[in-house]
Amino acid sequence: MRERHFACGTESQSQLGAAALADALARACLKPSDLDLLIGACGVPEQALPSTACLIAEKAGLNPGAAAFDVNASCLSFLVALRLAASLLVTSSYQRIAIVSCDLPSRGVDWNEPEASLIFGDGAAAVILERGHAAQGIRAFGFETYPEGREFCEIRAGGTQRNPRMGAVPQDYLFRMDGRAVFKMAAQVIPGFLEKLMQNIDGGIKSIDLVVPHQASHLGMAHVARKLKLPESRIVNIYETHGNQVAASIPTALHEAITTERAGPGSRLLLMGTAAGLSVGGLVLDL
Repeated sequence: MRERHFACGTESQSQLGAAALADALARACLKPSDLDLLIGACGVPEQALPSTACLIAEKAGLNPGAAAFDVNASCLSFLVALRLAASLLVTSSYQRIAIVSCDLPSRGVDWNEPEASLIFGDGAAAVILERGHAAQGIRAFGFETYPEGREFCEIRAGGTQRNPRMGAVPQDYLFRMDGRAVFKMAAQVIPGFLEKLMQNIDGGIKSIDLVVPHQASHLGMAHVARKLKLPESRIVNIYETHGNQVAASIPTALHEAITTERAGPGSRLLLMGTAAGLSVGGLVLDL
């Protein structure tokens, strides 16, 4: 680790998400009124109700009536939202969709537990999607969940099971993780998952120009590199400077790849990672 970034006490999760969306709109020479759907793809919401997407939409200045809702798949929320948005565009349900991932793990980690705190950093990232041409789009998508790993990564309180009325204690509101168990299960399921994901991709893994993984941990990143048997130059690794940004991790790494010109029009990317649940997901994307 070299550094981590944390929001200050006066910054909200939706404020960071709105700032990321404003940056994406500026880069695309668009206005908030040009969006007709905003999908919030966060690992943890700003509050139980309403959706974080609703809060971001207000701060970003979207038109009244523009649709906004959340998709939650923990650290893989961005991947799921991207697949959902692509489906909505294909059916012409919406014309221009923003996906915003923002997470503030610094607000929910137990700083007395180094394993479950030092790996994380706060962050926000946004993308804007429209229908493209035939050479662009998602070529493969996969998502698998193994509930036997449901207790490996948890925030137990905040829902209907543990809250002040149900006798929750302060520790229930903090993130807890069994890192070894997560790594062991992920190592078992990722090889088979990737084989299925790539089976209908011409050229297989060799056709991938760049891998954009969830920046889960140092060991997780090293494991991905070993299993894919790809040189470091073809894997986006920003873990030492950003850490694990939960759902914002993959789109932040994607932003890094595009702004540094490691990826651009014509590139084929593999976005992949693991999440609480335990879930594993991946997506092959042609830019």
